[in-house]
Amino acid sequence: MFPPGALLLLPCCFSLCLAEVYILDDSVGLGRTFDGIGGLSGGGATSRLLINYQEPYRSQILDYLFKPNFGASLHILKVEIGGDAQTTDGTESSHMHDEKDENFFRGYEWWLMKEAKKRNPNITLIGLPWAFPGWIGHGTNWPYTFPDVTAKYVVSWVIGAKQHHDLDVDYIGIWNEKQFDAKYIKVLRGMLDRVGLTNVGIIAADGNWDISKALLLDPHLSDAVEVIGVHYPGTTTVKEALLTGKRLWSSEDYSTFNNDIGAGCWARILNQNYVNGMMTSTISWNLIASYYEDLSFGRDGLMTAEEPWSGNYVVEAPIWITAHTTQFAQPGWNYLSTVGHLAQGGSYVALTDGKGNLTVIIETMTHSHSQCIRPPLPPYSVSPQTATFQLKGSFAALTELQQWHSKLDFKTKKDVLFKHTDPIKVQDGYFTLKLGVDEVYTITTASSGQKGHYPDPPISAPFPKKYFDDFDVRNPPFSEAPYFADQTGVFEYFTNLTDPGPHVFTLRQVVSQRPVTWAEDADQTVSVIGDHSWQNLTVTCDIYIETVNGGVFLAARVDQGGESVRKAMGVFYWVFGNGTYKVTNDIGGQKVLAEGLSGTRPYVWHTLTLTVKGDHAFGMLNNYPLWKNVVVHQPKNGWAALGTHSFEVAQFDNFLVNAD
Repeated sequence: MFPPGALLLLPCCFSLCLAEVYILDDSVGLGRTFDGIGGLSGGGATSRLLINYQEPYRSQILDYLFKPNFGASLHILKVEIGGDAQTTDGTESSHMHDEKDENFFRGYEWWLMKEAKKRNPNITLIGLPWAFPGWIGHGTNWPYTFPDVTAKYVVSWVIGAKQHHDLDVDYIGIWNEKQFDAKYIKVLRGMLDRVGLTNVGIIAADGNWDISKALLLDPHLSDAVEVIGVHYPGTTTVKEALLTGKRLWSSEDYSTFNNDIGAGCWARILNQNYVNGMMTSTISWNLIASYYEDLSFGRDGLMTAEEPWSGNYVVEAPIWITAHTTQFAQPGWNYLSTVGHLAQGGSYVALTDGKGNLTVIIETMTHSHSQCIRPPLPPYSVSPQTATFQLKGSFAALTELQQWHSKLDFKTKKDVLFKHTDPIKVQDGYFTLKLGVDEVYTITTASSGQKGHYPDPPISAPFPKKYFDDFDVRNPPFSEAPYFADQTGVFEYFTNLTDPGPHVFTLRQVVSQRPVTWAEDADQTVSVIGDHSWQNLTVTCDIYIETVNGGVFLAARVDQGGESVRKAMGVFYWVFGNGTYKVTNDIGGQKVLAEGLSGTRPYVWHTLTLTVKGDHAFGMLNNYPLWKNVVVHQPKNGWAALGTHSFEVAQFDNFLVNAD
C-alpha cells in the first residue's frame, strides 16, 4: 500500500510505460484554503500613467487585468495608502496632507479599486501604507510614537473608501517593509473593532518572517493579526510561521522585468510558494508597469502601459501565466494535500471547490529562464519528462478534462501562450502528459476559460516633442495633471480664487512638511515629465512663489527619479523670493553653475524659460535673458521637470516644452 501522493514507478504498460505517477486525491484530506492571486498598485505610483489613457484603451487594459475569464482575472487588488512621499517610482497623495484635511478623491487608487470591483465584484481589496504625511510623525520619521494617531489616520482611509466610493476594504497592512510595532498593531485592531470594522483583517508585517515569533509569544498580538504577509520569500517559509496556524501569504513578490524570464519567474513562484512554503496567496509587485520606464524597476509589472499619449500597451506573457491559475480556481477552493515536485524538475498543484471540480497547474520552468529579481535562486535542473496522474476520491469517475498550455520558447522566440488544446481523455482514472521544459499546463474540469482579445492598440510612439498644459480644468477627474510624475512632493490641480485673471486654474505643490518617508526623498519637491532621451529642449512655465523665503525651479535633462531622486542631476534653473537666481547641475543645489540677482519676489507671477542645447544652457525671466552660455557637460539627456526649493506651496501655470 502506497501513502497518499506517493511517487510510483509502474511497470511498462501502454501509456504508463516508464511514466512517473502522481496521485490526485481529495479523500485523504485537503490542504490549505486558496486565497487568490493578486497585483499591487503602488509602492509607488506604478499605475500613474494608466489614468491618462483614452478610451477604449484604458478599459481594455483594465479588462485584461480584472475581468473574470478574460485575461489575468485577478482575485486581489492591493493598493498603496498614499503618504505624500517617494515610494519607488513616485509619490502618491495622502487623503490627509495635514491633520485637519480630509479628501478622499485624490490620486487614482480609489478609481482603480472601483474599476476592479466593477469587473469583479468579488475581488479582495487591500490597503497598505508605505509612507505617512509629516504630521503623523510629529517631527520624526517614525509613525509609531503616537499609535492612536496613526491608527485613526489609517482607519479614516478605510471609512472613506466606503463612505465616498462604496468600497469595502478587506485587509489593512502596517508599514511596508519597515519595522512593525506590536502596540500599534493592537491599537489598530481595537480601533477597527470600535468603529464596526470587525471584518477588516490585519496583514502583518509585509517584510520578513519576524512577526511569526512575536505572534507565538504574544497571544493578544496573535489575536489582532489575521494573515502573515511576507515579501520575496523565495518560495520558502519558516517553522515559526507554520506554528502560528495563521494564513501565510507572499504579500509582495515577482518584481521582475516582464519578458519571458519574468513570466517564468511568475509561473514558478505561483506554484512553489504553496508547494514549498504553504503560502496560499501571491501578489505581484507590480500590477501594471504604467510609469516612465527609466524610473526604478521599469517594466516590472504583469503587463505594460507606459504610453498614454500614443495609446499603446502590451499584454505581456505574465498576464497569461496568471490566467493558468486565476481562471480555473477561485478563493475559497482548497489545495489538495497531494501536491509537490515533479521527478525531473518542476512542480504541480491541484485545487478543488469541494463539489467535484478539479484544477491542476503544472510548471516546468528551468533555472536560467525563471530567475526572479530576488532572492537568489539555488541551482536545480529540469528535463523533459512523462507524467501520469491518477485521479482518486471524488475525481475517480472523471472521463474528460480541459487542457490549457503555454510554452516559453527561448530558442525560436515563438511562444505559445494560454492555448486551449484538445481535451484529455481520462482512462480508468489515469491521464498522461509529455512535459517539455519552460511550460505551463492547466488541466481542469472547468470549461469557462477564455483567452480574451481586443484589436491591436495603436503603435508605440515617443512622448510628443512639443507639449503644452495650461491646467485649465474646472472639474478635473483626477487630482494630477496628465503625464507629470511626482518624485518628491505632490502636485495637484488648484483653483486660485485670489486670482481672477489668467491664473485661476493652476498646478500647485501642496506638501509643506517633510513626510514620514519610506525611501530617500529629496529635500526639494520635483515632478518629471516627458522623454528621458531628450537632449536639446526648451522648457517654459509661469511660476508663483507663495512663501517669503521660498523658491522654485524648472529643469531639463533630469537623469534620475524614484529611489535615486536625491542624486538627480540635470540643469536646474532656480529663482527665489529674495530676488536671486541660481543654476545648478544637481537637484540638491550644491553644484552651482551660475548665480546672481533676478528681482523675483513672492506673490507675483513670473515666467521662466530654460533652454539646453549641446553643452550650453540659457535662461530667461519674463521673456528677457537673465543668464546665458552656462556650460553643462553632464548629463546628456533626461526628463523635463518643475519643483520647489523645499517642502513649500507654490504654483505653476502654462507649462510648455519644446524638444528637438
